[in-house]
Amino acid sequence: PVMIPISAEHARNIDELEETVLERLDWSKVESVEKEKKQIQLAIMGKPNVGKSTLLNRLLGIEKSIVSDIPGTTRDVVEGSFIYRDYEIKILDTAGIRKKSKVTESVEYYSVNRSIKTIEQCDMVLLLIDSTENLSDQDKKITELAVEKGRPVIFVLNKWDMMPTMGNVFNAVKDKLYYNFGQMAYAPVINISAKEGKGIEKLLDMMMQVYRELTTRIETSRLNRAVREWVTNNPPPVSKGVRFKLRYAVQTGINPVQFTFFITKPELVNETYKQFIRNKIRSELGFAHIPVLMNLRPSRKRFEDLE
Repeated sequence: PVMIPISAEHARNIDELEETVLERLDWSKVESVEKEKKQIQLAIMGKPNVGKSTLLNRLLGIEKSIVSDIPGTTRDVVEGSFIYRDYEIKILDTAGIRKKSKVTESVEYYSVNRSIKTIEQCDMVLLLIDSTENLSDQDKKITELAVEKGRPVIFVLNKWDMMPTMGNVFNAVKDKLYYNFGQMAYAPVINISAKEGKGIEKLLDMMMQVYRELTTRIETSRLNRAVREWVTNNPPPVSKGVRFKLRYAVQTGINPVQFTFFITKPELVNETYKQFIRNKIRSELGFAHIPVLMNLRPSRKRFEDLE
């Protein structure tokens, strides 16, 4: 053993101590470890023949899925991954979800179940839509399933190279999209051409933004200050002669983002006021592009009890 007198307060002999420790370390057993990469699980979804496989191949730079004009060509989930801005993006390319009444082949039925399961496993959904065609019931079903699970949806208008070049076309298509999907005005809309590679970087940057929102956590004190202001400026409505009181709130989850609100009479909270709170959370707390899940619990505890 070696004795080295030091003074931590005055930093005396600290250099000598460091050198002695380093000399006695066994560096032969040291292994290099790669920095852990952040991973995003991505589902590319949409009805058959909208360009899912073309987009997958464009992102990966290699042909992983069979590309064909015949709907339903990609029968199974094909996985691939690539790195973008220090994130590893793992892609799940799925066959389209179809109505069960139209599923006659067992392999297609299997693909439908796999596609639905993919929504539960992914972080976000790219809903590919053929810009030259009308929206389908299948598009709405995918969106509904994703939102139920708290999964963000990015509407991707593919084959945009085939659309008219007038300046207001994109806004017109986006407005129609939001009209058809109801309360989805928060979801991003990106126009691309997977075949020509146009709009891909814009899409990737939006995915990064959505993932940052998905993994954001708000301090309870900040959340309750905001909720108190919202409730003061927009008091809850009276129902059956009684007005419920929002006592306090806490964020109970990320990816998916979830908040729990403690309320005197949860059964009196109507969907309109819930939507008001969700919109406030998105606009003021940094969740502009993603769905927000809400739980309501009975409680008599007040905001002040948290402070």
